[in-house]
Amino acid sequence: MEKQTSKFRWVVFASVLFTYFLIVSQRTAPGLISDQLMKEFSLTASMIGLLTSIQFLAYAGFQIPIGILSDRFGPNFFLIIGTLLNGIGTLIYSLAPNEYFLLLARLLAGLGDATIWVNLVLILSQWFKVKEFVGLLGIAGMAGSAGFLLATVPFSAWISVTGWRTPFFITGIILVLSALLLYYVLEKKSKQLFKTDAMKMKQKAPREKTMAVLRRIFSSRQAWAAFFCHFGLVGTYVGFIGSWAVPYGMHVYDMTRSQSSQLVMIGLVGALVGAPLTSWISSRFGSIKKPFVIVHVIAFISWLVLFYTGKPPYYLLVIIFLLIGYGNGSSSLTFAVVRKSFDIKEVGVVSGFANTGGFLSAVLLPSIFGKVLDHFHTASASIGYHYGFLIPVIFSLMGLIGGIFIKEKHQEAEQPSELPA
Repeated sequence: MEKQTSKFRWVVFASVLFTYFLIVSQRTAPGLISDQLMKEFSLTASMIGLLTSIQFLAYAGFQIPIGILSDRFGPNFFLIIGTLLNGIGTLIYSLAPNEYFLLLARLLAGLGDATIWVNLVLILSQWFKVKEFVGLLGIAGMAGSAGFLLATVPFSAWISVTGWRTPFFITGIILVLSALLLYYVLEKKSKQLFKTDAMKMKQKAPREKTMAVLRRIFSSRQAWAAFFCHFGLVGTYVGFIGSWAVPYGMHVYDMTRSQSSQLVMIGLVGALVGAPLTSWISSRFGSIKKPFVIVHVIAFISWLVLFYTGKPPYYLLVIIFLLIGYGNGSSSLTFAVVRKSFDIKEVGVVSGFANTGGFLSAVLLPSIFGKVLDHFHTASASIGYHYGFLIPVIFSLMGLIGGIFIKEKHQEAEQPSELPA
């Protein structure tokens, strides 16, 4: 029995997907209690900003190293440890007596989070054939969007009923239990069922030097195409939604905070639809590049309309948020490109490289956008946002160029299934 034809692969998929869903929810859930933390611990706005940035800086900084280590030693260990770190960080967060423990908690959560997506991609590469892989990446992206949704109204309602510590404590416990579940599924049970694979692990061929691998990847057109695809779709959406989307609705459309937050929900709905639908379209037509380029065109035009109008009619604004959310969900095709283009021994590090592109864009956009708003602070709010939208227009254009530069082979040979776990 082989991994890629066994029924057990669906147990692996469900276990990894549930863990990813939970971890993604904890990326943004702390933002729900910023005001409570400021009041309870007498924190400044700068400290709240540091709590957010330290998690994402840890995430960004470890993408390529985790990819290298996972390619060399297998993804199971790092996924299990990452989930455990995330759970311990969430538990410490729920019990924190002061801001120093809060910082430690978010650092641990960021380190744990850094291991998740790259290793999810690697594990799916090992357990599923290329044809299945593309569709399942879409479902994984959908699970991530569902995790973001969990961290909005449901988690907020839970906090309102019980206070903020209980939801984070219980989530931390579930994450620790998820790490134990992953150990049982990926290590203990898997080695019992696939003893021949365990034997082949001991017969590894000599590994290429890390610097040689990195030089080849950094000189690869396909790797940079994946980097810029993620840069253009993910960072523009996450960077804007996570920083200026709500203020934009409040300052330009005179919405309440609650009404403006609904724009974020609309984007999340688009992301939920985008991941599985675009993956299905890609599988249906046997092409990743064509639907991916179309998605990039749609995202670019959406940002261009925002830049050109500054304040489009509300119905058009809803459509635009839905479309940029759809683009973010469709970004899972970046990793389908990586899976089809690179040797399985390099999928981890190239996935980490591409993922860094999305995060880099998400870090740059809010700060540059903010500087533009500051420059036009004496003018009306709509003027500042009008010129600010030039930033995601440029970023999404870079993503479109990345999509155009993808090289797609029309006849793909299946990757061998005998892979080191």
